[in-house]
Amino acid sequence: MKNEYQYIDPDFAYTDPKTGMLRNKANIGKADLLIAFESLKVMNRLDELEIHPIKIKDSLTLLAVHKYLFQDIYDWAGESRTVEISKGGKQFFPLSHFSKAFYYIDTLISEYRQTDKNDKQQLASKLADILDTVNFLHPFREGNGRTQREFLRLLAIEKNLTIRLNPPDNADVYERYMSGTINGDVQKLSKLIFELIEE
Repeated sequence: MKNEYQYIDPDFAYTDPKTGMLRNKANIGKADLLIAFESLKVMNRLDELEIHPIKIKDSLTLLAVHKYLFQDIYDWAGESRTVEISKGGKQFFPLSHFSKAFYYIDTLISEYRQTDKNDKQQLASKLADILDTVNFLHPFREGNGRTQREFLRLLAIEKNLTIRLNPPDNADVYERYMSGTINGDVQKLSKLIFELIEE
């Protein structure tokens, strides 16, 4: 129970009150089937973004990325969450302050864009700040991790860099990424990103 998500959703905005399952376009009522369906659809959309990447305008492009990735699965793809979320007793950013959070992310993006493209260490640090902040915001009911990893990949492209925060079958990268985001450890995230950045 320690690392499980908790949602304050008395109106069942996202879930079926009988099954507890997220409402989805395919009307899948079993958790394992929904996970498989969601994974397959999102992987296909990620492949498409490899060929035709979304250009990041500002923090609100997070919504566009989420919409693209989850458009086949959820009607609310690309919409900010309307419920409070916590994990392990720690609450993610409250809904009442979302506009401030998006504004702050814009300042971080601006700082990243002003960083010398040859300063790999500083770029990694700036990307880690963005990742940590977006993760704390947790803007979506589902799909935050996949959206933020793609968002960072798209930001790296702006500097003609490649970064893979979810390389297949690399448990070490995944564990370090999860530890860094869960614990808000920006230094750990910065070190990981620095190691993964490729020109």
